[in-house]
Amino acid sequence: MTLRWRLALLFALGTAVVIAIAGLLFLQQLTAGLNNSLTATLRARADAEVARLSLADPLPPLPQPPPSESRDTGQQGDQHGQNPVSDDITQVLAREGAVLATTDPAVRQPLADARQRRAAAHAPVRFTTTVEGEKYRMLAVPAHHGARLVLVVVGTASHLAEDATARTSTALWIAGPSAVVLAGLGAYALTGSALRPVERMRRRLADISEHDTAARLPVPGTRDEIATLASTMNAVLERLARALDRERGFVADAGHELRTPLTTLKAELELARRPGRSPQALVNAITAAEADTDRLIRLTEDLLVLAREDEGHAFLRTEPIAPADILTRGVHAASARAETRGVRLALRADPHIRVAADPDRLRQAVDNLLDNALRHSPDGAVIDVTLSTRHGSGGDVAVIEVRDHGPGFPPAFLPLAFERFRRADAARARASGGAGLGLAIVRSIAEAHGGSVAADNPEGGGARVRLELPLAPAPEQGPSRR
Repeated sequence: MTLRWRLALLFALGTAVVIAIAGLLFLQQLTAGLNNSLTATLRARADAEVARLSLADPLPPLPQPPPSESRDTGQQGDQHGQNPVSDDITQVLAREGAVLATTDPAVRQPLADARQRRAAAHAPVRFTTTVEGEKYRMLAVPAHHGARLVLVVVGTASHLAEDATARTSTALWIAGPSAVVLAGLGAYALTGSALRPVERMRRRLADISEHDTAARLPVPGTRDEIATLASTMNAVLERLARALDRERGFVADAGHELRTPLTTLKAELELARRPGRSPQALVNAITAAEADTDRLIRLTEDLLVLAREDEGHAFLRTEPIAPADILTRGVHAASARAETRGVRLALRADPHIRVAADPDRLRQAVDNLLDNALRHSPDGAVIDVTLSTRHGSGGDVAVIEVRDHGPGFPPAFLPLAFERFRRADAARARASGGAGLGLAIVRSIAEAHGGSVAADNPEGGGARVRLELPLAPAPEQGPSRR
């Protein structure tokens, strides 16, 4: 069942409940009001008759009802089954039940039975009785005629009140279902009008494909919840479009970077299998193939790290470590490569600084920083590697700084230095083995540790990259011993 039909049925059901409750309350109030009116009329007639009896002697005849109220064989008889009894009846009864006076000679029997007469001798009694097939509301009260205790019984036909209640009930039964149906149809129409923009958005969303990333939903000018939903959906589409563009760019760049070493590796293997190659040529080919394979492995590992970061997977195994040890091993490993060009690595690290970090990932970030500095340092230069602390906005942090004395970052490249597949000199970087992922990996590792990374061109020339990591909490001190 559609939402439109569900809302229409719920609205109709709610209307039915409201009409039923309101109708019952109205009938109850109408019945109570009519009963109170009849009771007040009977009480007034009884009081008047009691007063008249107390002043008259002998017992006066009771006044006859006016002709318009008498049920003769005329119009009143046609309406009430040829009943000769009038709508208003009054009797004066003795305590033993004898009819002393009556307004309607057709009623020979006392209108109150023995039990009602006994009760009425002490206090007014209300009851209902049937006279000639008609229901009457009766009131019996004690009265005195001289020294004699008598009972005054007054009654009135209840058919007018019952007819009013019946007509009202019939009207409710006729008008109620009609109102419920009209309410349901109105709710169906209004719901359709309210949901029409949602249906338009649904059709528009169904037409949007992965090739139409610029498509957006029309935002109604109503400034209501529908407009807010459209704006929210457009924001979601915008984020999805950016993610899709980023994913496509990532795949395209990764494929481009992988194609170059794979093509080179294939060419080297094809040359190696040619007949007549010398053993030294084969060794050289295998060595070159091994280097290309190492490059492929490094590139694949970098792509996996970035993919895990994009998917939100945890790729760290942190433990309290001394970054000085990581820097020492990294500098030692890079020194052999640096010596071939006369580059010297100068390390200054505080061995007491400790951070909570993944040693393998931190080593990967340090190696990337050193590799980036070596590739851009001139022969015979010095690369400064330092480890210190500083007080940041979120607390004390460890600062790993790698500075070379090369040409520095191009000013236009600095805002893009940590983006993927970005190179300061694309042609030379690819030739020297860079894929544009080194600094991007450094940023991913820093952010995964809750730290940050920044690059600039310091005074005096060269380029500088700072990696900041939160310090490990100090160990709790045990109780002192004396």
